Amino acid sequence: MIHLKLEGRTDGALQVLCLGCHSDDIEIGCGGTILRLAEEYPGAVFHWVVFSANGARGEEARRAATLFAGDRLRGPLLKNFRDGFMPFEGAAVKEVFEELKALSPDVIFTHSRRDAHQDHRLIAESTWNTFRNHFILEYEIPKYDGDMGQPSVFVPLEKAVCQTKVRYLLEAFQSQRSKHWFEEDTFLSLMRLRGMECNAPGGYAEAFFCRKMIL
Repeated sequence: MIHLKLEGRTDGALQVLCLGCHSDDIEIGCGGTILRLAEEYPGAVFHWVVFSANGARGEEARRAATLFAGDRLRGPLLKNFRDGFMPFEGAAVKEVFEELKALSPDVIFTHSRRDAHQDHRLIAESTWNTFRNHFILEYEIPKYDGDMGQPSVFVPLEKAVCQTKVRYLLEAFQSQRSKHWFEEDTFLSLMRLRGMECNAPGGYAEAFFCRKMIL
């Protein structure tokens, strides 16, 4: 198995762009990886964009972004697109991506193009349409639809990091606690499964889909 290390710009500041449709997507999909990057790259900067963060969900998004990224956070940039209707507001979504072009991040975390949620697929495709020469990792979101696939990129995580991720999720997103799937076992079990698949030393991992990588 080949282990790769990310390389930032000449000043050593790794620029990370995190894209999510809804207030908890980034944290569910790559929260553990963000915590690990923040620890391993002291100069890392996290640009945080949530496309549907209305009302109380916006406050939750802001709280969660601060928990995960701390003082490395830039933003968060919170938009108010209607949940489930983003494909019908494609032009306005595209305008947001046009504004993000100036960032030129070293790594981008976004949704999977195979995701069963229509909003998620739009953000994934818009990410690839906008950032043509960037390292993009598509994260996974567990859901009722059962759209889990076979990811090819794994980030091993220590159990303590996974527990921190779950604690932050449950603390920040109080509005989601009534959902039967939004619980500790869901998040830990997926990370344990991915940890098994990549033989992670700590037993846990987050997994991503990567369409293109240049070595």
